[in-house]
Amino acid sequence: MNSIEGIDLNLLRVFKAIVEERSLTRAGERLSLSQPAVSHCLGKLRTLFDDPLFVRTRTGMQPTTAALEIAAIVSKALDSVQFALRYAQRFEPLVSARTFRLSVSDAGELAYLPAIWSALQQAAPNVRLGVSPLPVDEIEEALRCSNIDFAVGNLPTLKPRTRNLPLFDETYVCITRKRKGLPVGRTISLPALQKARHVQVSSAEHSHHAIDAAFVQEGVKRHVVLEVPHFVALPDVLAATDWYATVPHHLAAVFAQDYPLRIYEFPVDLPRAAVTLHWHENFESDEANVWMRQLLTDVIQGFDKRWA
Repeated sequence: MNSIEGIDLNLLRVFKAIVEERSLTRAGERLSLSQPAVSHCLGKLRTLFDDPLFVRTRTGMQPTTAALEIAAIVSKALDSVQFALRYAQRFEPLVSARTFRLSVSDAGELAYLPAIWSALQQAAPNVRLGVSPLPVDEIEEALRCSNIDFAVGNLPTLKPRTRNLPLFDETYVCITRKRKGLPVGRTISLPALQKARHVQVSSAEHSHHAIDAAFVQEGVKRHVVLEVPHFVALPDVLAATDWYATVPHHLAAVFAQDYPLRIYEFPVDLPRAAVTLHWHENFESDEANVWMRQLLTDVIQGFDKRWA
């Protein structure tokens, strides 16, 4: 029987990397190890578990049935060790050099990041911030494994699987370049909306798909002439054309600081997007996590009040 006293825990890190990368080379690059070093570790792992663990195929190193069963246990064990090490470290904002990682949409980056960074510079000048936008189906695992610390956005399918805090409800508006001959009033008429040419932002976030579905349900047909993957190019596109775009209200307010834009409300009811802060229950009491989520809450809710 193997005893934990005689086991190098770094072997388990190598095992996890091979499972996830399906390649000795990529596992080595991830851990800053040479391929021979990874191969040597794999030999020790095979002896330790008395199983081949991985079979070389044309598509990579495929784990055996035993390896797949072990992988789930090893992953949780390493997460527990990592959590224990982080928990033991006192978090002092003024001196900490910790990196917090955040998953947020490009709209969120444009709207919230400047204010978040400004608040961090004042409260924790050595803390670093990394932004890693992830597909929603990858966020829960990334939070659990500490690949990210928080996710912010309209992510309703994530709520049952994370600890979360509602921040505010986002509405959507229609924007276009200021010029003569625009529709009058705060609300654009349905005929004017359907006559206009539109830029469509094909964001992956749930709320944008919900808005598109709502337009279809209300019988609104928009003439889309350009589709872009991100919001960042939108102001310059609108500045050079007479086109319109549908954007979150708070982002429209940010754009309007630097660009001459006319902002309209819609003539049909559109769903609100619940913007929520998410984290994993493993870090509910983690001192640094508690501090950072309070900062994020204060900044983003303050941002909402500023542009309400």
